[in-house]
Amino acid sequence: MKLNYYAETDSLYIDLSEQTSAETVEISQGVNIDLASSGEIVGIDIDNASKVLDLKELNINKLPAKVVVEN
Repeated sequence: MKLNYYAETDSLYIDLSEQTSAETVEISQGVNIDLASSGEIVGIDIDNASKVLDLKELNINKLPAKVVVEN
């Protein structure tokens, strides 16, 4: 899973899978989910992220994975 923030568009993309998106569905104004051809959710796109989310802090609790920070 990857979290990608794009300041130029103020959007946050949560990449849940390596699969290719076959369809995008808007589930709420400014929130879209990308689906694989199998129907599995592969990503979540949030527009105006800094206005609807607190992006100042990210807490990760008991996640059984290596955390990689990229700038």
